[in-house]
Amino acid sequence: MMAGLITCSGSVSAIKALWETRIKQKREELHKKESGAISRLTGVWEDRIVLAKLNDRIVNEEGRLILRLEKEDWKVTLLYLEIFLPRCSVSLQKQWSTPSYHTVASHGLLPQNRAVGKLTGLVLLWAGLNTLTCFSQPEKRIPSFIPRQTLPPALVKLTQLQEWQIHRCGLQDIPPFICRFHHLVVLDLSRNNISKIPTEIGRLSRLRELLLSYNRVTSIPEELACCENLEKLEVAMNRRLSQLPPQLSNLKKLHHLDLSMNNFVDFPDAVLGLPALQWLDIAGNSLRALPTDIHRMENLHTLWLQRNELETLPDNVSQMQSLETLVLSSNQLRDIPSVMEGMSKLRFVNFRDNPLTLDVELTKGTADDEDREMFGHEFMLLYIQEARKRGNAALNQHC
Repeated sequence: MMAGLITCSGSVSAIKALWETRIKQKREELHKKESGAISRLTGVWEDRIVLAKLNDRIVNEEGRLILRLEKEDWKVTLLYLEIFLPRCSVSLQKQWSTPSYHTVASHGLLPQNRAVGKLTGLVLLWAGLNTLTCFSQPEKRIPSFIPRQTLPPALVKLTQLQEWQIHRCGLQDIPPFICRFHHLVVLDLSRNNISKIPTEIGRLSRLRELLLSYNRVTSIPEELACCENLEKLEVAMNRRLSQLPPQLSNLKKLHHLDLSMNNFVDFPDAVLGLPALQWLDIAGNSLRALPTDIHRMENLHTLWLQRNELETLPDNVSQMQSLETLVLSSNQLRDIPSVMEGMSKLRFVNFRDNPLTLDVELTKGTADDEDREMFGHEFMLLYIQEARKRGNAALNQHC
């Protein structure tokens, strides 16, 4: 009798344990489903909010749809993290700043403006639409993750856009889905923190203007040469940019190129092969010489070369018959080629702040002549004449 009672009691305990395990599993499954549903629902509403915000920034100018963003914050726009930290803690260096959003954790919802440094059982952290810049890492076991400032994926639903004007938003990435904007004519992402241009940009067949000045771009992808309608390219003030892919010479319509304030030591060969180029700024680099075949740029009318390290000018510069503006200030030039005297179209030239050999000064003008350039075209002609006079005098002396 006693043995039967023990057996019965043991069976009840086993059944109870089995049902408790099943109930626990069901609760965990239900919790995961609820968390997933919350995440999906949150994602849907976030997309709607982002799209509404983006739509507010779209303007129609002469039939062209333009997305215009200035000083917008998209640091973490649609971010879902699944981080398993059984014995670690995650703290945020900045508190939440966007109202009506929350953190989904393993034990409930946290209101805004509350630190999460004590969430030792954190399983899912949703940090959408906030201004996080980085996560602190008190222990090495915590996965390394630094949010990057990029554009929201919801933007891909606005592929009818023809122009982006996104400035001072701290963007670090151009999203690969840029290739879906087949109608894009102007892409202006200047004054951000972009370091890389995605290869997908080469699929923007209608793109005419690409403006990426004042970023951190280190290289130009050869795929950009596939943008056959590109007319204007500006990558000034990227500092570490020092080369261009030779394929860029295939840009047959490119007429405006700004490479100023970068790190070019040699004049890019690709530039010489641009048949339609009319305006070139390569000032503020480290150029020591110009190519001897610089006259290949036969349609160039404006050339900015100031603040380089040029020591001489090739004689073939005189064969640039379309050249109207040539700025050479703040270089290391010791002389002016006499052949430049025959450049009939040259209207503006500047040799200021060069260690020229001859000490030549223009006679001071009248009070009405205050805008006279003392190291301009008139100075150039006078310098060449003076150099020729002294050369002839030296020759006669030897005879």
